[in-house]
This record gives sequence, C-alpha cells and structure tokens, in this order.
Amino acid sequence: MTQPQGALLTGSVNYDDAETTMRTVAEILGAHVSRIPDGEVGKRFHWIMFQPDVLAQADGIERVGDEPIPFPAGIDARPLRLAEGIDARSITLPALGYGAAAAESYAIFTRLREEGVVPAGVRFQISLPTPVAVISSFFSGEDRAAIEPVYTEAMLEELDDVLEAIPHEDLAIQWDVASEMGILEGASGYGALMDHWWAGDVLEGVISRLAALVDAVPTGVEVGMHLCYGDAGEKHFVEPTDTATLVRVADAVLDASGRELSWLHLPVPIDRDDHAYFAPLAELTEVPELYLGLIHREDGAEGAQRRIAAASEVVRQGYGVATECGIGRAPQGSTEAILRTHAEVAAPRR
Repeated sequence: MTQPQGALLTGSVNYDDAETTMRTVAEILGAHVSRIPDGEVGKRFHWIMFQPDVLAQADGIERVGDEPIPFPAGIDARPLRLAEGIDARSITLPALGYGAAAAESYAIFTRLREEGVVPAGVRFQISLPTPVAVISSFFSGEDRAAIEPVYTEAMLEELDDVLEAIPHEDLAIQWDVASEMGILEGASGYGALMDHWWAGDVLEGVISRLAALVDAVPTGVEVGMHLCYGDAGEKHFVEPTDTATLVRVADAVLDASGRELSWLHLPVPIDRDDHAYFAPLAELTEVPELYLGLIHREDGAEGAQRRIAAASEVVRQGYGVATECGIGRAPQGSTEAILRTHAEVAAPRR
C-alpha cells in the first residue's frame, strides 16, 4: 500500500484564536504541511453564516422576516432579499470581512515564523467561499441573478485586499466549493432544494465561475480548490455515490483555467472504503498536489488506513491526507487527536 505524503487543513480548526491554531498545527504537523490557516476564528467560525449580518448593512438589501433567527456567536441567520424597486447594480456592499481578517492573522503568522514556531517556507493559507455559496444560501428567486455580479465583485475586492496586504510568496488561496456540488447533485441542502439560477447548462455555469475564481489569483500565489458536500452537524447535505462528479468538476476546471491549480482536495465519506467509490479517480487529471479527505475523528488512523488502501488501488499520482471538511465544528477536545491522525498515516513532505 502506498503511503500518502503530506497533509492539508481545509480551513476551520476548533480553537478560539488564530495563534493557538497556528502553534498547535506547527507543533503536530509542521513537517507535514506546506500551508497553515488561521482556523477561521471569530465570526468566520461558522463559515459563511456571518455574511447576512454584513450584507444587511447595505442600502437596498433587507432581511426576510421580522424576527431574528438566532445562530451561535450572536449571528442572525435570517435570509436576505433586494428591497422593492431596487436595481442591484446600484447597491454598494460593505467590506465582507475576509481581507481584514487575513491581514490580522498574517501578522500573527509572521511573528510566529520569526520566533521559529512556523517553519520557513510554509505559506499562510486563506480559505474563501465562492460567491455561489453565499448567494444560494441567503437569497432566492430572481434576486440571485441580480445580486450575483455585485457580490462577486465584492469578493474579488476582498481578494485584492489580501493580495495587497500579504507578500505573494507567503500566500495560498483556497476556494471552498460546496454549494456548487449540491446544485450539481440536485441535493436538498438543509431544508431547501439546491438549484441554479443561470441560463444554460448547469455544469458549464459552475465551471465557468470556478475557473474565473482560480484565474483571479495571480501566478506566484498558490491557489487550491476544496470540493465539499457540506458540514452542518458533521454531515453532508447529500452523500456522493462515488467520486465521478468530483472528478468531472475538477477535470473541467483544470481544463478551463488559464493558470495551474496548486492543489486539489476531494472528500471521502467515513463509510466508503470500497473500490467503487474511488474508481472514477483513475480518470482524474494529475495535479501538483492532491489531497483526499479520508481522515475522520470517529475512527482515527485505523479507518483512515482502510480508506487509504482502497484509494491507493486507483489513484495514479501521489497524494496527501486531509479531513473531508474543516474541523471547526468537531467536538471540543478532539482537535489534537485529529491532527495527530494526519501525521500517523502520512509521511512528512519532502
């Protein structure tokens, strides 16, 4: 059985602050990782759930419903709509919060690197949601098509802020691709059908959007793509039958993008250690770094080894390990064990 090499953290880590995340990851996985995130701490802890509170500040965007929908961390989870008679093109969105958070955490990252805690050569990783994720989750009907270019422009401005604040040789950007997978699978995501709003072929619309996001990251900055089936309550919105849709999306983005993808992450459900799940990976275009999200806290190294054995029968290139999504929502006290499992089943990076 081929031993995987290296590890990837897809984003969230269950700690309260960025320094604890970086110190712990460096201590346990320093030789295994090429990138360290800040753990998506603070208001980003629940991924995109803080975005309605941000967007509702804009003139022309309203909350749906009169009463707040309470969510952890003081978040109001009510969805959004365009105010009656408003042209979305006239709306000016506030800063989305990702650029400011990146600059704050990068200052911690550089200090820890100067102290020798973070190894030299490791990059600072920033995970960003795709615009489709926010639009599909919090807007509905015709508002989705209207607000998409406005929100996309705002997200790209956040990316520009990151690119200006952080030296390119220190930076790695990951696009989190979850809602798109639900749309392609026709899934019911957390109580509502996940559907597209653009004209034409659904897959073509997904791919053109993802390729544009990849290409928005300049060469010299690493860019990765994390394909995901959701993580609410540590559960997917739908369980993939196999890796066929993941491969179809990844190969199409690789073909449509004008720059090289630095890494690709694909999820592996906990109960899939069978050949059939991994078989479509034989058709996956080779990427510089491939990570399979086959580590699960519930069965640790033993379960990961079963899934590694099945994957290694099919995967044509070397690969590293990861969890299938972020570990920010894992139970308190489980984080160190999850990180150690990465080191137990994978060799350090060369």
